[in-house]
Amino acid sequence: MAIRPIVKWGEDVLHAPSATVPEVTDDIRALLDDMHQTMIAAPGIGLAAPQIGVGLRVIIVDLSVGEDPKQLIELINPEFISREGEVKEEEGCLSVPGYAGSPLRPRFVRVKGIGRDGTERVHEGEGLLARAFCHEIDHIDGKLFVDRLTPLKRDLMTRKLRKRAKANDWDDQEP
Repeated sequence: MAIRPIVKWGEDVLHAPSATVPEVTDDIRALLDDMHQTMIAAPGIGLAAPQIGVGLRVIIVDLSVGEDPKQLIELINPEFISREGEVKEEEGCLSVPGYAGSPLRPRFVRVKGIGRDGTERVHEGEGLLARAFCHEIDHIDGKLFVDRLTPLKRDLMTRKLRKRAKANDWDDQEP
């Protein structure tokens, strides 16, 4: 297991749809382990493979940030079964440090995917868990929360992000 560097806004892997995982292998299980270690070290409540530079449809979510192993959800090739309601809550992103926004998200989601053992898993999420599922699935679809903001807010944030990405100025967390 290794903590991997988190890729920042502007890197191609974050802005392109990820490839489907054809089968669960030891390499995929090792990727899940690395993602978990990286997410806890960050710290964060979710991580998608593109955030560590891997263009595969793999996500993890853990609202306990590693405190409760039973809360870790690992999904390979996740997809939505259903989405209900609407809510706007502030969220940030490990790949967009120092920035936050309030995209419109479903209040409740049901998702399915494959677990590390190769069997199908179905999870339901409400509130923060629903937002986390949406946020991470957006990542594997090549979208970031910035892309879901209103046009004016998105344009303003994108201008700031372009400057930081060009200068590779991600150490300072303040925008």
